[in-house]
Amino acid sequence: MRKFLMAALGGTVAGVVLTTQVAGPLVAQETEKPNVYEQLDLFGDIFERIRSQYVEPVDEGKLIEAAINGMLTSLDPHSSYLPPDAFDDMRVQTRGEFGGLGIEVTQEEGFIKVVSPMDGTPAAEAGIQAGDYITHVDGESVLGLTLDQAVDKMRGPVGSEIVVTVARKGVEEPFDVSIIRDTIKLTAARGRLEGHTVVLRVTTFNDQTYDNMADALKKSVEEAGGMEKINGFVLDLRNNPGGLLTQAIKVSDAFLDKGEIVSTRGRNPQDSERFNAETGDLAEGKPIVVLINGGSASASEIVTGALQDHRRAIVVGTKSFGKGSVQTVIPLRGEGAMRLTTARYYTPSGRSIQALGIAPDIVVEQPKPKPADAAAAAEPESAATQSRSEADLRGAITNDTMSEDEKRVWEEEQSKAEEAAKLREDDYQLAYAIDILKGLSAIAVAE
Repeated sequence: MRKFLMAALGGTVAGVVLTTQVAGPLVAQETEKPNVYEQLDLFGDIFERIRSQYVEPVDEGKLIEAAINGMLTSLDPHSSYLPPDAFDDMRVQTRGEFGGLGIEVTQEEGFIKVVSPMDGTPAAEAGIQAGDYITHVDGESVLGLTLDQAVDKMRGPVGSEIVVTVARKGVEEPFDVSIIRDTIKLTAARGRLEGHTVVLRVTTFNDQTYDNMADALKKSVEEAGGMEKINGFVLDLRNNPGGLLTQAIKVSDAFLDKGEIVSTRGRNPQDSERFNAETGDLAEGKPIVVLINGGSASASEIVTGALQDHRRAIVVGTKSFGKGSVQTVIPLRGEGAMRLTTARYYTPSGRSIQALGIAPDIVVEQPKPKPADAAAAAEPESAATQSRSEADLRGAITNDTMSEDEKRVWEEEQSKAEEAAKLREDDYQLAYAIDILKGLSAIAVAE
């Protein structure tokens, strides 16, 4: 039976000494069997009592689905039953096109927590942020609902409106956000040039991720005039909620020539796997900076951990989310599926980041954007506080020694400096990453 592997939360621990487990579990199994059967009889009694005595007629199929899902969701936040419709949706999402809001969510303390909004989706455009809690959907509380039930409430026809109530850290009162549902078409990776730096933005790990990233890298390098014109690469994994384990391995392998990428360890030692890099580095040894934040989860953390442990990249930003386990999606009879946590994953150095996250090499917070009205109301600088230079002094000697070529170079440098300053206002973390690569490039030239 075909299985789909995804990186997510939870997991079980392997590595217990085998010789101590041969006789004990066999004896325990015999004593547990009657109790299990008694519990199954109890379940049957309750099921029959509900069918015959509940105040309204019930859908027997939905009762069974709820019971199965309750059993799975009691294990961890990411094990669940996928009825046929949800299973179809999951397979569509891994292909990179689906309908919805465009947010990755988990469940915490009964509420729905946003892991990250996806770039260019209705949720992102409406201002939903990583770390937000969704407490109500169209005025109805999600408290007490399972994760799948809450997600079902957020689904709906493309073009229809949904109002979610959001509780956000630092904001005193919850507030409503109106979002128009849309078809979510994800380009998993994009590339662009910032000066002599190639910025690769990876938003999710679906079937298209590696191919999208490799194409974007190639086009950006060609636009720059060749690899010799590039000072390095920024791999932007901020607010990337993860996805397919296989794609995380391929993206990591794209920048590694050798060594372990990730290992997975399940309940049984024989189920453990190790994945190694093959020869070939798309970046041709150029320095890399990886950007992460609290919305970087799962497959994003696999890539970050691999590049960090092999000292192939400098990791910049804030601590990642901490999804350190693998889900196996197992198709079942009736066209549904079971999503079950089957293993933890470990970075090449042997660390599990489950519930811990990956700490960046350099912690850089993203400043909160200033409100538009506050910026408009800001007072202009006084003459005493304005920045001044030699050229501002009365009677300063002019510089008439510069040739036309030197003036042109100076003007280009000024223009680049102004562009860099604007980037710091728009995206401070990215600007910081690019500055690191500029510094490394300057050192390399000096050597």
